[in-house]
Amino acid sequence: MHDHELILRLQRGDEWAFQLMVRRFRKKIFSIAFGITLDAEESQDIVQEVFLQVYRTIGDFRGDASLATWLHRITVNRSLNWKRRWARRFKWLHVSTDSTDGLPAKEPESELPSPEIRVANVQTRQQIDNALKMLPDQARTVFVLRELEGLSYEEIADAVGIKLGTVRSRLFHARKRLREILQPLVEEEE
Repeated sequence: MHDHELILRLQRGDEWAFQLMVRRFRKKIFSIAFGITLDAEESQDIVQEVFLQVYRTIGDFRGDASLATWLHRITVNRSLNWKRRWARRFKWLHVSTDSTDGLPAKEPESELPSPEIRVANVQTRQQIDNALKMLPDQARTVFVLRELEGLSYEEIADAVGIKLGTVRSRLFHARKRLREILQPLVEEEE
């Protein structure tokens, strides 16, 4: 089903269309939220809030952007709002305690890598997550949307509500800062 037909059905209150939308976009929305918040539990809550907001406001959707872009914008806004609220309440960084390695729970794999590789992967992921935490929220948001979610510069500009040049600038500075932070890790492996 194309987005236009899905939107029309959603606006008519079609429950099946809502379930289809949730199945289609749930993982992407979670991924964006987690990339910004770095907290699996809060990201799950944000996903629910996004779909609740869509359910309540789909009648106001004008179609100026695609459904995906609209969902991305809502997700980014909700995630950044969570970050701002968290920062005001607790003047330190939050690390998720959902799992022992600080990462969201994953589906079990059929062929697990060796324990040494798994430990190395977890350590690398933690170092990358720590590097992402060091980026300003605005730069991290643009980086996550581009590098982890694969959105185009135009889609990012629409989702975040900024100009195309600002997307390019923030992405350039985010990449530069991440290279600086992660350089010792690369040198260590050589």
